[in-house]
Amino acid sequence: MSSDGQGSSHWFDDEAGPVVRPYAMTRGRTTSAAQHRLDLIAMVVTERHADDPETDPTLSPEHVDIVERCRDTPQTVAELAAELDLPIGVVRVLVGDLVDAAFVHVNRPVPPAELPDESILRDVIDGLRAL
Repeated sequence: MSSDGQGSSHWFDDEAGPVVRPYAMTRGRTTSAAQHRLDLIAMVVTERHADDPETDPTLSPEHVDIVERCRDTPQTVAELAAELDLPIGVVRVLVGDLVDAAFVHVNRPVPPAELPDESILRDVIDGLRAL
């Protein structure tokens, strides 16, 4: 076969071995079933009852990797994508699957609009000091 992208070399990387397309890991899905909103800085935390994800036949190796990486230290979606060397869209789908299966939960960041104004906090501190 030729190496112009039309033969078998198109599907093979000499250094990495056979290439698995990202859509194959998600079975062609671009979102998870429950349409979870997963920001890049959302923290993924393994559930306490998720003892051994390797015994669950419905989980892929990538699912198991995510559960294991978040077991000791919560990870952001962006960190997981970087550590697993996967596109962010793939990681979002995989994390959504794990949320649906109750292996992990996601702590979403507080939107900036919901954070208290710094001037209000300074006024409260000044008021407390005046007491």
